[in-house]
Amino acid sequence: MAYWNNRPNTFQKNKYHNVKWEVDGERYDSQKEYRRHAELKLLERAGEISNLRRQVPYELIPNQYIGKKLIERKVEYVADFVYHDNKTGEDVEDTKSKATKTPVYIVKRKLMLYRHGIRIKEV
Repeated sequence: MAYWNNRPNTFQKNKYHNVKWEVDGERYDSQKEYRRHAELKLLERAGEISNLRRQVPYELIPNQYIGKKLIERKVEYVADFVYHDNKTGEDVEDTKSKATKTPVYIVKRKLMLYRHGIRIKEV
């Protein structure tokens, strides 16, 4: 297990004060996200969920053009985890802390419900 940064045995500071993790070649934005992925992998092995995927993009607003000229780029939401729960169907999950529940995230969460009919499960 190694921290994701350029210098070994040092911590990277970022605006949310989380430490990025790299485990078995996979990168995670936080230790909380890594732990949740480990839990979901156990649930998948136990047969309670299936089709576990990470970092799944959803288009919220498409590119905007005037003629052939791109005026505004698309807006996407990238889900931390998407999987099929045998009890509830497809679930979209995001690992959140108080600091990462920003106004931009809240707007994207609302757009996910409006555009795709998907409620994001916050863990």
